Amino acid sequence: MKTALLPSASRLYEAAPSRSWLAVLHRASPELSSMGWLSLALGLLALALLPLDTRLVTGAPVWVKPLKFALSITSYVWTLGWLLADLPGAAQRAVRRISRGVALSMGVELACIFTQAARGTSSHYNTASGPDALAFGLMGVFIMVNTVLSFWALYLVWRHRPHGPAGYVWGLRLGLLLFVLGSLLGGIMIRLNQHSVGAPDGGPGLPGLGWNTRAGDLRIAHFLGMHALQAIPLLGWWLSRQLPRRAVGLTALGALAYAAVVAALFWQAWLGRPWFRP
Repeated sequence: MKTALLPSASRLYEAAPSRSWLAVLHRASPELSSMGWLSLALGLLALALLPLDTRLVTGAPVWVKPLKFALSITSYVWTLGWLLADLPGAAQRAVRRISRGVALSMGVELACIFTQAARGTSSHYNTASGPDALAFGLMGVFIMVNTVLSFWALYLVWRHRPHGPAGYVWGLRLGLLLFVLGSLLGGIMIRLNQHSVGAPDGGPGLPGLGWNTRAGDLRIAHFLGMHALQAIPLLGWWLSRQLPRRAVGLTALGALAYAAVVAALFWQAWLGRPWFRP
């Protein structure tokens, strides 16, 4: 049985600009669109529980971490769905497989994080009991699956030219490249079994974000690197509209500057120095 090819999100939106971009995304990438809605709903649930549940985990309210992860995953899967739908038809069977795998991986990630929060304990770097080790192990397996799928997606966007102007195309390629490199920083944190350098996890942190203000925190570079997936394609798209003749060069320059900031934040954290000290 042949798999139906996904339509390009950008072409669909250009053909019917009056339609909601979310409706276009759902038609172009139903798996990742649905995963994004589920993640958003769980984020709203975590937000509702935040003032009702006063328990603390590593010094922070128990539902802060699920809220942050739910919002981040919503942003990730919706962006990835839109970008990969702009690949040509020859790549779309692979895109469908990637989309299903990413949706499953993020679903397992959220299930583990929310289950552990409901139990009143940490989901990451926690092997204190059998259920804790199982949750952390499952997350590790499916984050690895997601990483492999990200490399596959990276190959596809360099192998096939996505739909759109040159600045956007290079923004997509470089943004996904920086995203993959940023995601690998998560492996360093797993190897250290914590995200802080120079102090245990759970010390004083920036309000809302929780980034350590007394020691280095690898989450900052990890966060910025991951969100290159949104920032760099958006930069390429904007430059293609404003400065079409220089869009490719300026997009590459912007990606290089972005990478330099991520590298500097990583090195600062690795030396045990906080990004911000009150």
